[in-house]
Amino acid sequence: MNWENVIPGIMSGAAAQTADPAMDSDQFAAFYERSSRQLWAYLARTSGDAALADDLMQESYVRFLCVRPLAEGEIASRKYLFRIASNLLRDHWRRPRSLSIEDAPMEWLAQDTSAQMESRLSLEPAMATLRPRDRQLLWLAHAENYSHREIAEITGLGVTSIRLLLFRARRQMAQALEKNGRGTL
Repeated sequence: MNWENVIPGIMSGAAAQTADPAMDSDQFAAFYERSSRQLWAYLARTSGDAALADDLMQESYVRFLCVRPLAEGEIASRKYLFRIASNLLRDHWRRPRSLSIEDAPMEWLAQDTSAQMESRLSLEPAMATLRPRDRQLLWLAHAENYSHREIAEITGLGVTSIRLLLFRARRQMAQALEKNGRGTL
């Protein structure tokens, strides 16, 4: 998704009135280029749905741009963006769903080298057995390399809860990998 597709949605209506006038399109474009791939990967891997990831990514940037100036720094802005995305995911999961993750298309996998692709494909069945929150926590911890404190800020949970939930998610992932004949983490 190109950043120009995100900006028009906020330049009309009430959202335009709340947008930070100090953030120009060049600043946004630069931030988008630095953060969009990781955000989309997080949303796609956590939700299991590329189309949903596109929608949630766009909505995340719209909400981010309406309330968060870049003046607070790149790291704080990225964390805030991921928090917005996490909240949107949580809202989506609370709604009734008619499609299970097993029925979702696998086309959202990025093109990788064959070794990377084989490794990811062997993790997919195990990841699919986890609850969405567990997938979310594992992704933030291992793919994004966030600390427990940072994950707590993004998800709105306590640091102690994150430690316990990550421990349980890792244990469930290891059990799923063993069940699938993949071994442990």
